[in-house]
Amino acid sequence: MLCNDVKRVVYFFLDGQLGEKKQQDVNGHLSLCPECEQRANVARKLRNFVQKRIARVGAPDHLKTRLQRSIRAFRAEWANDGSLSNEAFR
Repeated sequence: MLCNDVKRVVYFFLDGQLGEKKQQDVNGHLSLCPECEQRANVARKLRNFVQKRIARVGAPDHLKTRLQRSIRAFRAEWANDGSLSNEAFR
């Protein structure tokens, strides 16, 4: 495997998305090529940094409560109006 090949697939390699043979080929190349190994380490650190920063954050409880109340009020208003059935909101 050549350095250009590793550059093209390094993110797939880090995600474990390559087939077993190609994963081994990249791993073998990284063990022999310090430049590609360094590039892969930088990509790994960058990937980990981004993943930590975009962690899922749930909505605060007070916001969930307000939304639930608004939805119930909206349902009741439309149900009383008769122009929209409650089935549309389930």
